Amino acid sequence: MWTMPENEEPGRPVVRVTRRYRFSASHRLHAPELSAERNREVYGKCNNPYGHGHDYVMDVTLRGPLDARLGRLVSVDQLDQFVRCTIVDAFDRRNLNLDVPEFATLVPTTENLALVAAHRLAAAWPLAFPGSPALPEKVRIWETPRNIFQVFVANSEPFRVMDESARRHAAPTKESR
Repeated sequence: MWTMPENEEPGRPVVRVTRRYRFSASHRLHAPELSAERNREVYGKCNNPYGHGHDYVMDVTLRGPLDARLGRLVSVDQLDQFVRCTIVDAFDRRNLNLDVPEFATLVPTTENLALVAAHRLAAAWPLAFPGSPALPEKVRIWETPRNIFQVFVANSEPFRVMDESARRHAAPTKESR
């Protein structure tokens, strides 16, 4: 489970950095253990056998002590590359049910999408940013303007499934070495 960085010092400013990303994906909300009728009751039009799509907006928030020497928490370019490789490329223009390994056993609700994204960040972070005092804190995903889902990275632990592509894309970046 993720905890706050051990090297936080009293009087050293703790900051949060949030970056916004966009991706489009399709999915069908369907629980195989439920009957067809019950799936329609629970998921309504989202249980359409042909699926449907969304243009998702995702915020990723990091937290940690400000590096007084650099005046920032992390390089936003490195963060963008990391999030793109770890999450966005895996989800963008994909059928979540068929193309994302975690959804072989999970219904691809946006709640679960946020949990999977948070877990992918948590699992790959130490490989991409070894020794960094910054840690992923939360993921917030807008499915629609009225449907917004947020998960704290520390609470994504039960969904600890990391595919090989996330591990491959988590190679240390130049600045984090």
